[in-house]
Amino acid sequence: MNLKTLSLIAVCATLMSACSKEKTIRLTLNHQNGYGHFKSSLGGIAPYSDDENNPWKETYLSLSGAPENWSEIKYGDIETNIYQSVYQNYLAGKISQERYEELQKSWNWEPDTLQLSKEPLMTKIAFAFGKDPAGITNMIVDANNNLDFSDDESFVPFNYSPNERINLDSIASTNSINVSFERLIENKKQLVTAPLLIVYMSRYNIFMCNFAQHAVADFEGRKVAVCSDGFTGLSYNNPRIALLADSLKEGDKIKRDQLISKNEFIEINGKLYKNIGVNVNSNTLELEEMTLPKSELHSTQIGFKAFSYDGNDFTTEAQVSSEQLKGKYVLLDFWATWCGPCRQDIPNLKELYEKTDRDKFEIIGIVGDSPSKALKEIIEKDSIGWTQVQSTDSNKIKETFGIHGYPTTFLINPEGIIVAKNLRGKELEERVLELTND
Repeated sequence: MNLKTLSLIAVCATLMSACSKEKTIRLTLNHQNGYGHFKSSLGGIAPYSDDENNPWKETYLSLSGAPENWSEIKYGDIETNIYQSVYQNYLAGKISQERYEELQKSWNWEPDTLQLSKEPLMTKIAFAFGKDPAGITNMIVDANNNLDFSDDESFVPFNYSPNERINLDSIASTNSINVSFERLIENKKQLVTAPLLIVYMSRYNIFMCNFAQHAVADFEGRKVAVCSDGFTGLSYNNPRIALLADSLKEGDKIKRDQLISKNEFIEINGKLYKNIGVNVNSNTLELEEMTLPKSELHSTQIGFKAFSYDGNDFTTEAQVSSEQLKGKYVLLDFWATWCGPCRQDIPNLKELYEKTDRDKFEIIGIVGDSPSKALKEIIEKDSIGWTQVQSTDSNKIKETFGIHGYPTTFLINPEGIIVAKNLRGKELEERVLELTND
């Protein structure tokens, strides 16, 4: 290969790199307290386990200063960034190589060392709870992150009942505690604050929490809002974004099926952009401008082409692929054997399956994170007649569709376009019968 050819290759590579960079847009994030126009959710928290074999035991914080007049005291912590925490504890030898690799696999997580700090960060918010002399459950939070509760105020957490119509926005505004923690910003560890809401579900004797904070970015005269991990953490590893319409009023909430997950597409002023994610280090939302039209893009969003998949029927081992099912409506049902709501849906799916024509409609169960023995038992016990495919390390169907929870469903039309998501029960039956009876 001569010098001229090498020079041309170098020029082409440079131009391709430049074009690629021009398509990536980085929007500075402005963090704001409250849930904004997002619907909030809560995550469970639990005290440290007494089990000596607990794989997290080496990562527990050493705490002091809980009120001396409390009884039945329990300690624990809440993670702001579980990914940073796992990374730094692995480097410190507190998490084994085997455990570290297991977590990467189960979370579908590839550590990005450019966004992770090798120097330990204070990512955890410590808490303690116990009963005061009157027998009332109290809690205390290490708001300034000095691992000492003696300079913090205890409180009786809000008693939350999921069956009541309660406005979490107003609860957060009056019951949240501003907590401090560290975050890697511009390659330096910096102390930041966020409001933490903790509630107590006395009926089930459990605590739940979230971080009442979101972010907003400006782009071409429009506002794009960002929510981290459903408010249960602040890692922004799984950010959801939404274009805020001018018609939105204070208190209005965006429907969950209108939120754009990572690697999904958002339309702004007539152009499509992929949600690349949030770079916490640079405090930016990254969008990639698309050159292909919507009709040629694959996504898990309604109106887009579904991703292709290939696997084997669990019972017969026959090949199953999206290509084989073209020309039919297909319900992709992502579920797990240990998922209660998934199991509850089986009778409804059986009834729907019996009511529909196999030439027009098919159900494909995609089973993730489940042992083969349990799946075999359920298929036999519940007499499941439709195809079941296990998502494995080789076919990676769960990873391709970005599944983070069960059940998750996609209704796909004969042309391979997603026409509905997460329909269940009667709503699913009505929609399928409407489409297939034409």
